[in-house]
Amino acid sequence: MIAKIIYIVGIILCIKAVLEILKMNIGTAGKVISIIVLLLTSWIGLLVYYLFAKDKLSSWFK
Repeated sequence: MIAKIIYIVGIILCIKAVLEILKMNIGTAGKVISIIVLLLTSWIGLLVYYLFAKDKLSSWFK
């Protein structure tokens, strides 16, 4: 039961992060690369995105 809840929370956070990336003012290639890396790295990618990369992503892909 707990594993199912953790899985659902992970999916919700991933969808939220992808939607935030799609709204950012960066190029299409940067969006695609960011989303692919986020989805492939799962929980580690979510942690890095929310704790470190969220504010710096637009400057990295300009």
